[in-house]
Order: sequence, then structure tokens, then C-alpha cells
Amino acid sequence: MLVRADPKTDSLSLLSFPRDLIVDVMCPGKPTYRGRINEAYSECGTTGTLQTVRNLTGLSIHYLVTVDFRGFRQVVDSVGGVWMDIDRRYFNDRGGPFGYATINLQPGYQQLTGYQALDFVRYRHTDSDLFRLARQQLFVRALKEQIKDQLAGTSLALTLPKLVSAITKNVEVGRGGGKEVDIDLLRSYALFAYDLPPGHVFQSTIDGLEGFAELSTPIENIRSAVQEFANPDVESPEKATAVALNEKPKKTAAKAPLPRETTITVLNGNGVSGAAATASYLLGQRGYAMLGPPDGHSADAPSFDYFKTQISYDAAQAGAEPAAKKLAALFGTDDVVAVTPKIEPLGSGAMLIVIVGQTFHGTLAEAPVDKTPKREPANVTSGADAALPYLRERASKVEFKLMVPTVIERSSWIDRERPARMYWIDEPDKEHKTIRLTYRTGALEYWGVQMTDWQDAPVLSEKNHARKIGGRAYELHYIGAKLNMVVLRHGGASYWVINTLRNSLSNETMLAIAKGLKPLGAVK
Repeated sequence: MLVRADPKTDSLSLLSFPRDLIVDVMCPGKPTYRGRINEAYSECGTTGTLQTVRNLTGLSIHYLVTVDFRGFRQVVDSVGGVWMDIDRRYFNDRGGPFGYATINLQPGYQQLTGYQALDFVRYRHTDSDLFRLARQQLFVRALKEQIKDQLAGTSLALTLPKLVSAITKNVEVGRGGGKEVDIDLLRSYALFAYDLPPGHVFQSTIDGLEGFAELSTPIENIRSAVQEFANPDVESPEKATAVALNEKPKKTAAKAPLPRETTITVLNGNGVSGAAATASYLLGQRGYAMLGPPDGHSADAPSFDYFKTQISYDAAQAGAEPAAKKLAALFGTDDVVAVTPKIEPLGSGAMLIVIVGQTFHGTLAEAPVDKTPKREPANVTSGADAALPYLRERASKVEFKLMVPTVIERSSWIDRERPARMYWIDEPDKEHKTIRLTYRTGALEYWGVQMTDWQDAPVLSEKNHARKIGGRAYELHYIGAKLNMVVLRHGGASYWVINTLRNSLSNETMLAIAKGLKPLGAVK
């Protein structure tokens, strides 16, 4: 799994590779051969793993994190366990050398110990490696939420050292160039996870995988996944919501002119020879109208002490400020200012003046990959009868009103193995009961509806957006452009519609199911 932390967009990106994906395996000192990607580690060690993944993705790998089963369990237990949504019943008691790993988990939102979390992320007995990857990515999101919850619950000065200590004792972290990974670096990443805005964890998947024991896909699909991973669209939840609800795009105060209508002069503010020329060339390749400095002037800024790249705009020219903000994204900078009298004479009348700083390393950022889905009809049918008897049986045993899913995904029906489960969601305190309904689709994936009067469950803090539909307020939880959960709060309780592990239900389908939740007493 690749994990990318981007402080410029306040985002965390995940990209997992199926262990049976056929790639060029690169072992140091040996000929390259075609094999499963997991062979890179077992046959070639850490160096071969890095070379194999770098060759496959074209990405620079800055850190290699290695954790064994014992370390995994201890990290989870050190943060108090992780809260995860278990999509269905998982059970296997036939372990040993000739069996599969044992597991015993019930469906529903719950807190897992280190052993339970390890069982869940390793499981691949009755489904494929693609579902195992989805479980692993779910775990990473849950661990991030738990770290944030731990740091928020008490003083950072007390909690952060304990968290960093748990990681350093149980996880091996290798840094590029053989550099040491110090405590301050780990602390900075923990704080990054703490400050991450809700919904800013993005998952990329490789499309078009074919095969069973061995998986393959055209290289274009891998490149597309890598591009999305490296350039997450942080606006995708908002755009996806607008599409699903058929909302008109919000009007913006000002729109940036097209690149060909945007004149730019680039100056060197870092002292690196050729830096201004490189930036000018790259911007020209993007279609911008490039201007040189005035006659008799070099392309140097007044000093070489610029750390961040600075974008100055001529406020007298229409669209200059939004153009500057758009350009700033390409340089990964937030230093956008109105042009000063000292800089203006060096710009040859350009709309924008770019002073490249020390953070410019000869490349521009790619544009975010737009994964906004097209609007489609909700794939649903009436289905109140599926859950009605189970809810009536349990209605008197909880202190909140139950809701009936009167609309369900078209191919789904209530799961036969564990259709409904009532339990204490906050064990061992036992203050809040919950009921979980589990549905199985025709493609053998599982989605659910969770009901509880626990209004402060950790997962509820991760909403991206809220919308009022038909007089009811809904909280929308996205992973990228895919709607992972819809929450309705009503009468002191909350009702969650939870997508499948791979978020296979469309956004429109998820919203239709949520809108179809009706009080038990109103359904005959």
C-alpha cells in the first residue's frame, strides 16, 4: 500500500496493489522477471520492493514502513483499539497449517482490539484480494480517526509522546538516503493526521483487473490510479453532491481567465541557475502567455532569499487575482499578493509575476484528477418487508425509535446469516444500544443500516457536507467522490446508511435509501 500525505491540500491518499498483480519484479543483482508484486518483498527484500514499486508507478518513495503482526496488534492496542464498521459476519474456527486464519466478528460499527483488527485486515477466505485491500484501507482511515480522537481527548503534550513511543517501538520506518527517522518527524506526521479536515482521506483503485490466481491490467489503468493518487481532487465530494442532487453549480465571484489570456513573467528568487527559465518553459507548455523581463534587466528577483514561490498579480487587470490563485496551485504555494511598486517594473506589464523560491524544484503540480461521477438514476426498489419483522421484534428493547428502510438497492435483500443484530455499541460502558441491519447485494457485497442513540460515535465526526432534503437534514460522508455513509439525525438518535466495502452503491442509490427511512410505526 502507498500512502501519500500532502500538506498543500491537507489530504491523505491511499493506493493499494493486489498481492497477485503481475509486474516486473526487480531484485538487486538479478535479472528482472515477471511475477506477483508480493514476491518483491519475499524474494528481493526492502530494496527490491522499493525498486519494483518505483518502476511500476514512477513515484519517488520517501519512507518504507514495515510492521509485523505483533507490532500491528500493539500499535492498535496502544491507541485504545480502532472503531471500524464491519460489513458482515466473519467466522472461521478452522485454523492451523491446513486451514485459514481464524476470525470471529459480528457485523456493525464497533471497537476492535489489535487481534480483531489484524484478523479483519488479513481476511481473504471467502472473497478476493480486492476486498482485503478495501479492508486494509478502511483500517488506515479508522486508525487515523483514532489517533485524532486520542490527541483531541486530552492534552497534546501528554498524549503525543505516548503515541510516538508506541509507533517507534513496534514499527520499522526506513527513510530515503539512509537518513534516520527522528522523533520530531513522527510527531509532525501525527499532528498532520490530527489536523486533517474531515473527509480528506482519498482512496485510489486500479481498474480493469482480470484473472484469478494472477491479476493483470493494462498499464494505462495503473498510470491512471497513480495519477489520481498523486493528485487527489479535494473538491470531489462537493462536486459529487451537486451531481447526485442535481444542484446547479454555485456562482463564483470571479473566474480565472484562460491560460492563453494570462500573461506571466517569471523571476529567479532562489539563486538556482536556470530556475526562472525552467518555470517559464513549463508554464508555456501549459498554454500560458509568457513574457520576458524588460530590456536590460535579467530575470532575477531583487533577492535570492525567497523560500516559497510568490505569485504577484496586477489588480488593475480583470481576473488577475483568481488567475494568481489558480497558478499558485501549480507551484504548491499560498504566497499570493498584489504586486508591489518594487516588483512591478520587472514584470513587463504582465498580469502575473512569478518569483520562484527554494520550494520550486523544476516541476509543476499536475491538475487534480476529476473523478466526479455522472448522474444516474438510483438503482433501488421497495423493500420494507425485508427488515420489518426484525425491527418489530426489537422495537421494545431499545429506547429510541426505529427506522425502516423502505427503499433498498435493487439486487439486495436482508442477509440470511446475520440479518439484524442488537448490541451495546459502547461496551464496556453499556450506555447506548444499537441495531444493525445487514443487506447482501446480488454481487455478494454487503451494505447496512445502523441505528443508535449514541450521537458522539467517532465516525460521525467525519462528515464532508450536510444537505436538507424533503425537510430532513442529512450528513454526507465521502471518500473522494464516492458517498460512503449518509447520516440522518432524528429524535435523539442517528441512522446511518453505510455503503459496501468498495463503495459499490452509487451516490444516488445511497441517498435514495436514506430518504426512504421511515419510522417503524408509519410502515404497515
